[in-house]
Amino acid sequence: MSNLAIAVLTVSDTRTPETDTSGDLLADLLTQDGHRLSARAIVKDDIYEVRKIVSAWIADQNIQVVISTGGTGFSGRDTTPEALSPLFDTTIEGFGELFRQVSYEEIGSSTIQSRAVGGIANDTLIFALPGSNGACRTGWEKILHDQLDASFRPCNFAELIHRKLENGNH
Repeated sequence: MSNLAIAVLTVSDTRTPETDTSGDLLADLLTQDGHRLSARAIVKDDIYEVRKIVSAWIADQNIQVVISTGGTGFSGRDTTPEALSPLFDTTIEGFGELFRQVSYEEIGSSTIQSRAVGGIANDTLIFALPGSNGACRTGWEKILHDQLDASFRPCNFAELIHRKLENGNH
């Protein structure tokens, strides 16, 4: 397992540091896997506030991965995909597809209401997960755990990040 610096953003109008269970869960899972929690924030469901924080993290050379939780549904205030997608230099098309596939095993067709997205911006990986603890656990354990592990084969995103760091591109 390679150590990556990961920032966690909770997008919610109602969560507080005391009630942010999905942010707590992601922080616990990533540190248990040997990564570093490099930043953490809670932001209201507002496109521009989300972009402001994530843009700063993308520009921070000490952060390699951003994981957000919340704001991926279809309610009027769920705008995380709209906030993040314009920031992507490259969209990771398969991330949302794979998330919905593995989530289907757990929640059936309700997974269609997840708009999980992933992308790369300024050599920073960005993943948006739904706000439930179950979705965060599924996203971490079934996808991100392996993809952020440089020893996972045949390929992984951690190796890509480490290669760019070694070449001084970040």
